[in-house]
Amino acid sequence: MSAIEPGTPCWADLATPDLAGTKRFYSELFGWTGRVAPQPEAGGYTTFLKNDRAVAGAGPPATADQVPIWSTYVATDDADLAATRVEAAGGQVLIAPFDVLDQGRMGVFSDPAGAVFSVWQPMRMRGAELFDAPGAMCWNELVSPDPEGARVFYELVFGWHPESLPADGTEYTRWRCGTRIVAGMMPPLGDGYPDDLPAYWSVFFAVADADATAARAAELGGTVLVPPRDLARGRTAALRDPAGALFSVTALAR
Repeated sequence: MSAIEPGTPCWADLATPDLAGTKRFYSELFGWTGRVAPQPEAGGYTTFLKNDRAVAGAGPPATADQVPIWSTYVATDDADLAATRVEAAGGQVLIAPFDVLDQGRMGVFSDPAGAVFSVWQPMRMRGAELFDAPGAMCWNELVSPDPEGARVFYELVFGWHPESLPADGTEYTRWRCGTRIVAGMMPPLGDGYPDDLPAYWSVFFAVADADATAARAAELGGTVLVPPRDLARGRTAALRDPAGALFSVTALAR
């Protein structure tokens, strides 16, 4: 598999206290199959596959009080340097970079507004093997009450260049890394979202039909936070799984 360029979101995984229920929910929703890491120290970490290609992961929470959350990982060629840049730019190192067996090196950070994200320095595992296809990650978006601060922070950490454009009455930011648009940012949404949510990164998965997927998520015990609506990228819905983790689905516009 070809390498994922540094500065590009490359992986997403879910920390959840109900790993068995999580596997059932997402397997039925997206058609994923699970591959459990055999090492005891992996704690049952599961790699989800779509058409035999890795698309996401799930494992137990790092601490007993951690809320269920999908995490965005950004590819890097030096996780330790990324940690230094995070601190210099005013963020926090929540978990200092460490080796994940022989798969890669990762660190967990937060930006100045509190949005948590991770970096991934690949070794044996490069990240996801499928993007922008039904059942695979297709977008990563920061929701932040401090967009100006975020523009400065992520440019210092990853070299992302912000590009602003109006979208649905709000100012939307796209981040460019080199020649590619790699992520987006928008101000907090009110309708359907909890009022006390801090800044956070949202993970989007591509689907063939956003309306059918939202309805199926509700049937499986999830919650439709924002019903399907037409956006520039495609018809999109914001959902919450039965354990409470937020994620979105998009039927990509052709």
